[in-house]
Order: sequence, then C-alpha cells, then structure tokens
Amino acid sequence: MACVSLPEMPGLPCIELAALSGELAALGDLALAPELARRLHDFQRRIPVSGLSGEAATRLISRLNDQLTASVLALVARRHRLPPTEWCWLAMGSEGRDEQTLVTDQDNGLVFVATSSSEAQALRELFLPFAREANEHLAACGFTRCPGEIMAGNPAWCLSLDEWRGKFIDWVRCPEPEALLNATIFFDFRPLYGHFELGVSLRELVSRLTADAPAFLHLMAVNALAVHPPLGFLGDVAVDDAETVDLKKLGSRLFVDTARILALASGVSAVNTFDRLRDAGPLGCMKDYEIRVAQAALSQILRLRLEHQASQSGMEQAGFHPSSLHEIDRVILREALRQARHLQQRLKLNYSL
Repeated sequence: MACVSLPEMPGLPCIELAALSGELAALGDLALAPELARRLHDFQRRIPVSGLSGEAATRLISRLNDQLTASVLALVARRHRLPPTEWCWLAMGSEGRDEQTLVTDQDNGLVFVATSSSEAQALRELFLPFAREANEHLAACGFTRCPGEIMAGNPAWCLSLDEWRGKFIDWVRCPEPEALLNATIFFDFRPLYGHFELGVSLRELVSRLTADAPAFLHLMAVNALAVHPPLGFLGDVAVDDAETVDLKKLGSRLFVDTARILALASGVSAVNTFDRLRDAGPLGCMKDYEIRVAQAALSQILRLRLEHQASQSGMEQAGFHPSSLHEIDRVILREALRQARHLQQRLKLNYSL
C-alpha cells in the first residue's frame, strides 16, 4: 500500500501544514474523520490567498484530499473481510488530474485481480460493501456523491482488471457519444490507494490503445472544439445576460480537453494537465514557448476560480463576474482565454478541423 506524499509549498504556514498532514496520516477513528475534514477544508479555503499559483494551489488541495481519502479507505478496509487479492482505488476526473478546487465531488472506481468472469462477479460482491461504505464516509467528509454515480460503490465501476481493459477497448474502438463523454472522466484516472501497480498497468494499456486510435481521437477533438472561449469580436471577455462567465466550462476545461487529447494521441501517461502539456505538447507540434504560455494561462484561470470559490465560502457558482476583478486581473483573464483559443487552433491544425 503506497502512501501519499505532499509537495513542498512555500507561501503557506509550514508548521500548520505539516501538523495537519500528520493528523491526516495518523487518523485512527472514522468517527473523527468529518471534524478533521472540516478543519482541512477550512485550511484549504485559505490557500487561494496564500500567493500560490493556480497550479500549485490545486496540486496542494488535491494531495491533502488524497491523504484524507487514503486514511478513510484504510480505516474502512479494516471493517471488512476483503478477499485476498490485489486491488486499487482509482481517482478520476479533477481528482485524478491533481487539479481539485474547493468545490469537488467524488469520481472514483475500484480495480481488482480476478482470473475469470465468474470469479470477478464473486469478488465484486465482496468488494462492493467496502466501496459503498467508503463512498458514504467520504461524503460525510465533504466529498459529495457523484450525481452520475461514478463511484466505486456502483457495480459498473467496481471491476476486475480485465473488465476495465474491456471497457476502455470498447470505448476506443466504438466511439459513440457515451464513450466520448466517458473519456472526459475515466481517461483521467490514477491509482490513489492500494496496489498501485494495477492502476499503472491499466494506464499503460490506455496509452497504447489511444495512441493507435485516430478515429477516436478525431471525434474527441471535434467534441473539444464545440466549446469556444468566451471572447467577443474585439477580443474582450464575453459575458451572458447576467454579465457572468463560467470559468470552468468555458475556461479551464478548454485546456484540460486539449491536453488530454495530446496525451492520449502520443501515448504519454501523464494525467495532470500541466504535465500533459509539458510531455505531450512537443509531440503535438507545440513549441516550448507555446507550452509555457498555455500552462501559465491555465494556472491563472485556476487561481481566479479558487479565489472566487473562497469568496463564496467554497461554493462555486456557475456565474463568475469579470467586472468584479481589478484591472490587472481582467487583462490576465482576457489573455488567458486568448491562449485557450490558440491552444484550440493547435488542435484544429493537428486534426484538420
């Protein structure tokens, strides 16, 4: 069972961060988890005003959440007679990408080893009570249940390694609308707790599979380009009738979707968007300067989202008012969205769209 490590993050009270991290690692009673989670989330709401970049802040939030999740999983596992086979808890979506903000729900799954389909069904019945209880305890800790039931406690996402392989193969070889939607969540997985080798093995399969699936990637690119950055004719930030803009759907998502396609096309195993741009960007014909600018733009959008969430007590509303920004941040937002448009242009060139 691998442990969760925290990156070094200057700009925050190191003693408090170290103490909180130690408490998360030493959690020994599930009854204490919700209160510890409340203190964790209180600390995380201070991160956006700490001076950290959007990239560093989301990585830190994600790693702290990883620590809490891993401790909860370890305690829940002790309450169940789990079968003697290797298994791994998978983090997906923004959690899988190490890009969690202050508002997040659960996207997870479970993979285990089985030698046949009948054994897989029998093992699933043993793992499901554990996974469902884990989902409930995580919900009690502030990680709301996934509205789409993409959670390990759902039999559809508590699968053997071979069953997960079959899912990914079907999605890539038969790229129907549902498969393309699944790609935005399930293709951003990483092992969080358990036998990490299972998650690594599955990631290697996905990397090989998608790198040799141009039709699937072409359709993913078409879907990604259906959403445009909110820029007006003169290049200013375009708002809706309420004078707001959705910084997730029309901002950070544009970078996430493009980086995912670049990584899947080149067989790069990175899941974090910044890492994907760094590793897959050159293979997707991006110049070093383009990569650095795209990373900086995404980091700024994440920073603005985090600051907005913190001002709303952690509740992100779809409507973000650009008019609430000071002049410099308004310029930064406009330029970041322009970089999103440039990144989409790269996708258009790569796929002749």
